[in-house]
Amino acid sequence: MSQLKPLTGAMTALITPFKNGKLDSNTYENLIKRQIKNGIDCVVPVGTTGESATLTMSEHKECIEIAVSVCKGTEAKVIAGAGGNATAEAMELAIHAQNVGADAILSVTPYYNKPTQEGLYQHYKAVANSIEIPVMLYNVPGRTAVDMSADTCVRLFNDIPNIYSVKEATGSLQRTIELLTKAPEFAVISGDDAIDFPMMAQGASGCISVTANLLPNLKAKVIHSVQNGDFDIARKVNNMMYPINNALFCEANPIPIKAAMYIAGLIDTLEYRLPLTPPSKDTMKLLEEVMKKYDIVK
Repeated sequence: MSQLKPLTGAMTALITPFKNGKLDSNTYENLIKRQIKNGIDCVVPVGTTGESATLTMSEHKECIEIAVSVCKGTEAKVIAGAGGNATAEAMELAIHAQNVGADAILSVTPYYNKPTQEGLYQHYKAVANSIEIPVMLYNVPGRTAVDMSADTCVRLFNDIPNIYSVKEATGSLQRTIELLTKAPEFAVISGDDAIDFPMMAQGASGCISVTANLLPNLKAKVIHSVQNGDFDIARKVNNMMYPINNALFCEANPIPIKAAMYIAGLIDTLEYRLPLTPPSKDTMKLLEEVMKKYDIVK
């Protein structure tokens, strides 16, 4: 069981901006500064939203380095994406994240190869034992085709000292209840913008949000209000955010969030890495209409 101070609260799954097919490091830095300015507790580079699956290893590492550099000297922490479907690759990324100063890592369940529960346990044991910084598990079966059971999560939490948390993205409130019933000290983090508030009300410790790329101030208000016991305020803001939370998942993430960031003028170019493609005209129109409901801070 982890004895480390957990990294929790309002966290953002950062997009990765491109320009002319390459990582746009200047824009990336500015996006992270905006997150810090607007109350986000942790930034999470190179997760699903960061298009990690199509970045080169050197680009992946550079994104982590930029995030660490920008957050240095601030109260914001860096939870670096460090997962992969090969255990050795996940270990390499985890070690790099630790070496450059990341505060923790987020490691997704291996995708495509569909390991057993024992395979998942051994994978995470190897990754966590390769470093000393905290490890957040990441269960997102809709992306990876494997669901890490609550029992496996709890087993890892109980057995491995630096595994402290799970980003829970099954979309199931029942799973959150199961995890917290079996391991009350395990930090369950919402990975689904639509149910951040009910998960927090049940005892989750924060969120890693896609929507926070666009509206970091509002997402921080939801999470911090719950942490302060102001459930009425959190519920009101969460309900107000429902239209944009819904719209940002009308196509595969991160297609809509990058488009929304482009519409808002927060990124200069709207570029993706194949096989991701630009959104449809209908999606752009939907985003433009929904975004009129919100004051998007710069």
